[in-house]
Amino acid sequence: MTVNQHHPYFSPEAYLEAEKESPHKHEYIQGQIYAMAGASDAHVTITTNLIALLRNHLRGTGCRLYATDMKARIEFLNIFYYPDVMVTCDQRDRNFDYYKRYPCLIIEVLSDKTEAFDRCDQFTDYSELETLQEYVLINQKRMRVERFRRDAEGHWVLHRYKERDELYLESIDFHCPITAVYEDVAFIPPEDIGFAGIWREIV
Repeated sequence: MTVNQHHPYFSPEAYLEAEKESPHKHEYIQGQIYAMAGASDAHVTITTNLIALLRNHLRGTGCRLYATDMKARIEFLNIFYYPDVMVTCDQRDRNFDYYKRYPCLIIEVLSDKTEAFDRCDQFTDYSELETLQEYVLINQKRMRVERFRRDAEGHWVLHRYKERDELYLESIDFHCPITAVYEDVAFIPPEDIGFAGIWREIV
């Protein structure tokens, strides 16, 4: 994300109105707006696979699935994010056309530029959503998924999944093979990543 330097402060209302007309998406953090970068082939493919898998599963449950273009509002922190995938089963969210406040599940597909933010600051921010039960991070370079589940004491418990595992999302009672999430994803061979790519994996 890159900050828009032309406007030092936006109110939430001004941001929402501007975003309706903007040709590009922006996230909003405490008065500042940040332009969102484009996504890779793998990122888009994984997101599309999740939409197909989850849409069929949620049909008829009363839960709603949103991907890429719907904002999550964290009102306590004055923040709007665009999750890659978000599910809300709370009827109160039917009252909001341009954002949702009560998601139970948020999924982010990691990229080099956003991984540190997704893991740290953004996860901390999302944790302020009292209805959020699961936060899932999906690696687009290899078959690795991390699921953070909020337990009864409010602590986040990490579950890791790899290629031969079955992913379980308890918040919506969903099971699928990890391979289904990565269907049609073309991974870059390690020898083509080069030294810079290997260094990013190490750090």
